[in-house]
Amino acid sequence: MVTKAEVAKMIDHSLLHPAMNDNDLREGCLLARKYNVASVCIKPYAVKTAVEILKGSEVKVGTVVGFPHGNSHIEVKVYETEKAISDGSGEIDLVINIGKVLSEDWKYIENEVKSIVDITKKNNAVLKVIFENDFLPEDKYKIRLCKICSKYKVEFVKTSTGYGFTKGEDGNYSYKGATVEDVKLMRRYSDPGVQVKAAGGVRTLNDLLKMKELGVTRIGASATAAILDEFIE
Repeated sequence: MVTKAEVAKMIDHSLLHPAMNDNDLREGCLLARKYNVASVCIKPYAVKTAVEILKGSEVKVGTVVGFPHGNSHIEVKVYETEKAISDGSGEIDLVINIGKVLSEDWKYIENEVKSIVDITKKNNAVLKVIFENDFLPEDKYKIRLCKICSKYKVEFVKTSTGYGFTKGEDGNYSYKGATVEDVKLMRRYSDPGVQVKAAGGVRTLNDLLKMKELGVTRIGASATAAILDEFIE
């Protein structure tokens, strides 16, 4: 039987929406502290604020690099990672260069992952590599990314940013986020020591428990209160 504490420690409380103001971010950190989740994943500029609010709690502070589309130079991502860690972030969610993945420039991708891993390992920080599966039309890309992340011993592979909307033939934008099929694939092709984080569309307790059964150990969620209040009820 899963406990409330176990459920809470699966959640990275997401505070990344572009319209969130400083007060929203502070309230989000207080909510994360109240529910004693695994971490907050907060906008980079607010890392120091989050560290201060969460001081003395068990809630870790994380942030994003190359967010949300992964297009920055490797050197810029390196700087972002170093700055985040110096500000107090212990967890880094890195968006991989999606265009380079689709170009199958695997030498570039390996260099990118290794460049960030070198920093996070040196500073005892956790690295989560975001694939953004909605942009990857074939499983071969995801499988290769799993193998590269396993090679460099990243702590997590992650399904999505939560903001990877794709434009359909009708001109409308849609988003799948974390799917059962993708999570199964990522768990299958990643080394046992690499954990899987699901993000995008995990909004209910049932969603979380379904992901847990598939081997997911962390989820990214903005619906933290709803999930944990449902558990309490």
